[in-house]
Amino acid sequence: MVAAVEERLAHFFVTRREYIAPLGPVVIDAARALENFVLRGGKRTRPAFAWTGWLGAGHSADDPEADAVLTACAALELVQAAALIHDDIIDSSRTRRGFPTVHVDYETRHRDGQWAGDSAHYGASIATLIGDLALAWADDMTRDAGLDPAALHRFGPVWAAMRTEVLGGQMLDIHGEAGGDESVEAALQINRFKTAAYTIERPLHLGAALADADPELIAAYREFGTDIGIAFQLRDDLLGVFGDPAVTGKPSGDDLREGKRTVLIAEALRRADLSDPPAAALIRSSLGTDVTPDEVTELRRILTDLGAVDAVEERIAGLTDQALAALDASTATADAKRQLRAMALAATARSY
Repeated sequence: MVAAVEERLAHFFVTRREYIAPLGPVVIDAARALENFVLRGGKRTRPAFAWTGWLGAGHSADDPEADAVLTACAALELVQAAALIHDDIIDSSRTRRGFPTVHVDYETRHRDGQWAGDSAHYGASIATLIGDLALAWADDMTRDAGLDPAALHRFGPVWAAMRTEVLGGQMLDIHGEAGGDESVEAALQINRFKTAAYTIERPLHLGAALADADPELIAAYREFGTDIGIAFQLRDDLLGVFGDPAVTGKPSGDDLREGKRTVLIAEALRRADLSDPPAAALIRSSLGTDVTPDEVTELRRILTDLGAVDAVEERIAGLTDQALAALDASTATADAKRQLRAMALAATARSY
């Protein structure tokens, strides 16, 4: 599955060269940076859920339309690339998967070339446009996948909803940090739209739409996808504070430095306000600052002692149980149920 997705992505980038070539070396190099970013690695989670959703509605990899469906599923990796590149700019992240983020790469090129203007602004500007290019090319890839008109007609509204949700979720995230909303409810809403929708719920929905699945299966997929998608993000929130940099590819405690108002932080603040005001004050004053490794260790201890970590783990377990119950009760094929169960557990119990 991963190899097949990457083969289609690599082929797609080749097809874009005729459009890029007349624009000259600067744009050619930017397209190459996007290609390297997309093909550098990844679990290809979103295409896998979309493809499994299609199979689970009663289709087979031997079906005549399978190649077009898989190509359309692979285009989700370009949406993911756009989201990650833009997210890294917004969060001022310096590394991604063990490499400099795209905006940092271009910031360095500007500085090394001693070009005019501010290096950081140049890097963010070029990276923003590379992210925009990824999103535009995702549309191109689905349009050119070879889907029949009826399938493309069913696919279109779900694709449109997904793009709007992920961008809207990012806006909610930015506003949440600026507006200081520290509630668990606000953090969960961000998780729902910024991550869950385009990571699992909508990919499954896209696969089901391509398969012309019945409304009951679509509803079950969406319930499963929403719960597992939120649980996936909750796990990511824990790893953003407690993850091993050698495994995650990001500095230890990076979410604390970025000031992310996650469910973990919201849960900790809710508890600290009731039982330990000094701890609440320390958490608030530390978020969004360049905390040292020792300060990260102390914040980890506080989050754990407050019971916030256990609360998030319990929420992950509860959401996973709900999702698996919805899956078990659905009309998805037995093979798809087994595969989706395994994917759900891998997504919610991972250490990377």
